[in-house]
Amino acid sequence: MRTRIQQLLALAAVALVVAACGGGGQSGGNGAAGPPQRGGSLTVLEAGGYAGAWPSGLDPATNTTGGANLSQMNAIFGGLFRLDADENGGNARVVPDLAAGYDLSPDGKTVKITLRDGVKFSDGTAFDAAAVAFNFTRDVSSTCTCAPRWPLVEQGGISTEGNAVVLKFSRPFAAVINSMLVSNVNWIASPAALQKLGPDQFKITPVGAGPFKVEGDQLSSQLSLVRNESYYKQGQPYLDKLTFKTIGGDQPAYQALQAGQAQAYEGMVTTPLIEQAQSDKRLTVTVQPPTSPYVVQLNTKTAPFDNEKAREAIYYATNVDAIRKGLFKDWYPAAQTFTGPGGLFYHEIVPGYRTYDLAKAKALVAELGGLTVDLGTLRNYVAEQANTALQSQWEAAGIKVVMHSDELNALIGDFNSNRWQAMLQTAGSWDPAAGVGVSFRFSATSPFSGVADPKLDDLLNQAAADVDPAGRDALYTQAGKYVSDNAYAPYILAFAPTNLSVRGVHGPGLTTKIPPLLVNTGVQWDGVWMAK
Repeated sequence: MRTRIQQLLALAAVALVVAACGGGGQSGGNGAAGPPQRGGSLTVLEAGGYAGAWPSGLDPATNTTGGANLSQMNAIFGGLFRLDADENGGNARVVPDLAAGYDLSPDGKTVKITLRDGVKFSDGTAFDAAAVAFNFTRDVSSTCTCAPRWPLVEQGGISTEGNAVVLKFSRPFAAVINSMLVSNVNWIASPAALQKLGPDQFKITPVGAGPFKVEGDQLSSQLSLVRNESYYKQGQPYLDKLTFKTIGGDQPAYQALQAGQAQAYEGMVTTPLIEQAQSDKRLTVTVQPPTSPYVVQLNTKTAPFDNEKAREAIYYATNVDAIRKGLFKDWYPAAQTFTGPGGLFYHEIVPGYRTYDLAKAKALVAELGGLTVDLGTLRNYVAEQANTALQSQWEAAGIKVVMHSDELNALIGDFNSNRWQAMLQTAGSWDPAAGVGVSFRFSATSPFSGVADPKLDDLLNQAAADVDPAGRDALYTQAGKYVSDNAYAPYILAFAPTNLSVRGVHGPGLTTKIPPLLVNTGVQWDGVWMAK
């Protein structure tokens, strides 16, 4: 119980930060209208290079892009837990959803997750502890970046006790519940449906206990869902149908909303379009509290960034304020470490952080005898604009830059094969121990890290383990300074996505603020409704 109280106190502190730092732009204020009405079909658009891609299907255990597909997965499977917040994004807290609650042992080595009684999958089979344990066992061996990194004991790490599932760890892991929200273990698939359909068909038409059932699925193109009439929340979901459609990007998505071809779009990042949308009375514009800073990852396992002087040259050649203010009109705050103002354990300044100094950058490049860098990123507006600016700034310091942007799958392939030098990436999540958090980008065991440093690994493991939120904060502060001191990766800005919807659409995370768990917000589709 003591642990729970400490966590709640920490969350309350975060709520104050979120309320004060809600990001640029404005919320449409369209979330409070009500009461909710039942019925209607809503089409939501997702950008093809990220959330609109699910090439390997939507089975939690075999999906390879699960972290990008939070919306689709949450709509089908719901979640054991979810992140709630007040309408302004404040008071963010993890709450049970399909789970009834949990107990974390005082030493942080055991967690018991109790399930709600009487819940059923949409195929009518029981949503029970055996089903959850079956899913956990499949999910931990998944190749997806969304698979959990649990330090399970070798024998008996996953077991059941009545209507509860028990996890036992070889070392303390206090962040286990927070980190579930962005991992595939939060999405529980029907074992009976998996056996009946077989894995190849199940990944196309998966069955869960979430608010919607799959009606049709064209991979990375269109996912058609209908209401799950046996959903555990009486009267919900409100929508009759929910359709996800993939679209080429912000501009065509904006035009589709204006043309009435869709009613919502998740994750707009093109600043001029966001400003246009804010002046359009037909639309609600909701800018989310930033949790995921952009960082230039430097691959220290290979040349040229196995040399600290090369890394320092990148820090000194990077003019963060010019990017923030020149490109993004000061919408997004500067970042020096791995969380934004909407995330847990956020700190604005890291002591000793190397900031822009062109003379120092030029001197280091001359000392190195020149510096050539391959700079990549994900194909989207903010990242590509920032990379173009970085190329210009770095070339002013004498650094030669080869720049490219890629789709998500190609980017994952580059990381898995270690064929990269510098990558502009988001590096954050609501809890830094979760998903694309600090370990994802800096732990030696992560394929998406450019760093192999036992001391940093130890700090990150201690931070994820500490059952005292104040202790976690102190350890993450140390880790942030350690990353800075070793010039492992310069940070740019704390990015925040924007959700757009047509007037008359309402719902938590869509027309209200919830800190993004990763890049996009975890929209609670069971609470989304449309005025008639």
